[in-house]
Amino acid sequence: MSAERIVPLSELKRNTGERGARMWIAFKGMVYDVTDCPKWRTGLHEFLHFPGQDLTGEIGDATHGVEVFDHDCVKVVGSLEED
Repeated sequence: MSAERIVPLSELKRNTGERGARMWIAFKGMVYDVTDCPKWRTGLHEFLHFPGQDLTGEIGDATHGVEVFDHDCVKVVGSLEED
């Protein structure tokens, strides 16, 4: 998967980890697969963040910064389709 792929919002919202789906999140226009990240294993990150959403506005609530997207378990899916 690459940043060249355009991901519709509807597809992001379907990837919540339920029924065998992957867990995707969006941040600043990019979509990431966090399925293999230990902190996402339960489907709820730090009791604050749910997969299948654009979390751009929620980074201020996080206990980390944008460096979290550099972890090996975080995979780029593509770009979030603009409205």
